[in-house]
Amino acid sequence: MSSLKAFQIAVEMAERQRDAARQAVQDVERARHAARQQLDQLEGYAAETQGRWGFSADAAIKPEVMYHHYQFMDRLSHAIGMQGGVIEGHAGRAQAAAQALLQAELRLASLKKVLEKRQRDIDLVQARREQKETDERAAIQSARAENRPSGQES
Repeated sequence: MSSLKAFQIAVEMAERQRDAARQAVQDVERARHAARQQLDQLEGYAAETQGRWGFSADAAIKPEVMYHHYQFMDRLSHAIGMQGGVIEGHAGRAQAAAQALLQAELRLASLKKVLEKRQRDIDLVQARREQKETDERAAIQSARAENRPSGQES
């Protein structure tokens, strides 16, 4: 019975590990979604800013202003590139978390199978023991019945 209890404890621990892995997957997915939203905001802002700077043929813009605009757009493009790297990092962590969840689920499933087999084995031993006891009682009763003088019944 103690090995059965040990397997029950192992199953409980595996369930907690699986739940923690599932939570980690959800956390990484939320972070990835937030990073994607931030990238979308940066790209939208860049497009909006570029659209506001649409130049007409007769527009007179000072070179200093143009320099600052291009410098700002370069920094914004750099931020967009960095955010793309953040998203790639989240994708890698999401894949690793999904793999860890899969491993936790497989471990839990295998422990449950072993626990079920052990329980079936214990149930089988118990059923055999009970059958043996029943057979022994029946044999004792049969022997008593044969040893009784005929005409007496209990």
